Amino acid sequence: MHRRLLVMSRVELLASRSKLAWLFGTGSLSLAKILENMEIGHNVLHGQWDWMNDPYINSSTWDWDTASTAEAWKHSHNYVHHTYTNIRGKDKDLGYEIMRIDPHQKWHPVYLAQPFYNLLLMAFFEWGVAVHDLDFDAIRSGEKSKAQIKRELKGIRTKGRAQIVKDYVAWPLISALAAAAFDVARSSGKLGQRSGRARLVARLRRRGRGRRALEDAARLALASGSRTYRTTVAANATANVVRNVWSYAIIFCGHFPDQTYTFNEEEVADESRGAWYVRQMVGAANIEGSALFHVISGNLGYQVEHHLFPDMPSTRYAEIAPRVKEICERYGLPYNSGPFGQQLGMVQRTILRLAFPGGRPRPKPGPYRGGDGDSAPHANGDGRVADPEPAGPHGSGPEQPDDGVRVSLPGRD
Repeated sequence: MHRRLLVMSRVELLASRSKLAWLFGTGSLSLAKILENMEIGHNVLHGQWDWMNDPYINSSTWDWDTASTAEAWKHSHNYVHHTYTNIRGKDKDLGYEIMRIDPHQKWHPVYLAQPFYNLLLMAFFEWGVAVHDLDFDAIRSGEKSKAQIKRELKGIRTKGRAQIVKDYVAWPLISALAAAAFDVARSSGKLGQRSGRARLVARLRRRGRGRRALEDAARLALASGSRTYRTTVAANATANVVRNVWSYAIIFCGHFPDQTYTFNEEEVADESRGAWYVRQMVGAANIEGSALFHVISGNLGYQVEHHLFPDMPSTRYAEIAPRVKEICERYGLPYNSGPFGQQLGMVQRTILRLAFPGGRPRPKPGPYRGGDGDSAPHANGDGRVADPEPAGPHGSGPEQPDDGVRVSLPGRD
């Protein structure tokens, strides 16, 4: 599907001067880029398909259509984020080091601008992630050598140059040349039309006026090609922004809604493997949607399942979701989930509120109650408990003095 959409979009954008062709081409290209980024790139780089032993579809060889290098992203995301999920000071993806998205984070005046640079991050998300992958804390502390910094900067520069050449030079030039050739052929009489170009048709047909005809053809080609070049650049830029906004929305909705917990380093100092799984579960949130929604989100609507088993093929997440819910119900844990609009609304409200001093943790979901099916109350894990357990070391969760659930494992016999 991805390759068909990509080829179809490039063909449609050969006629990008037409508004209809521009809309269809931009839409097809946007969807192709989303699939490549979310369903293919993210999941392949997680090693989800390494079991096939395919030399191309493999986390060790795959590179994707984004500004981040595969090497840097696998370290910052696969290792740092998925190991230290939602641990403040350890998980660099918790606000991407530029945003205050948890009230436990210390406020700074720079956060007053976060509603504005939040919009910039939406539009240029791939570039924000690429810069974020450099890990400025590691650079300031000296953990990264100068040689490593230079290598990573070179990687970003190489990927960035390839992105710019592909989307803003090469493909627009191909569209421009095709449009120019078509218009010159049409004006030469192979295809007639009643317009201002009819005069050019007559000139091109006259013998003995070759130089004049060539000049007229060159002017027509330049005018036609220039316009097509600009419209194709605009289409490619729009598709990149659409892909970036969609990626931003899916990732933020899966990590920063009200439902998710955060942790300090002391709380996880002696964390067992079982407690690690609990942290992954309560530190992520699912997004409810149709089958198509889950495909174009890379199945990251099942963010809880993804954090539990990041290297499991994403197509299996829907299959294991009922089992995860059953475990949540058995141990009185939340199963964080909600519609796309609800999750995105929570995230944006948090970004706006925490741009200012203060703020407190939002109420957390109660224990999952599956009932007779997903239509039962609390099925998406977003119901609040009427009588939550008290706060404290044996209460409702780590540093969450609000309504919620116990997130510690049952005691061992």
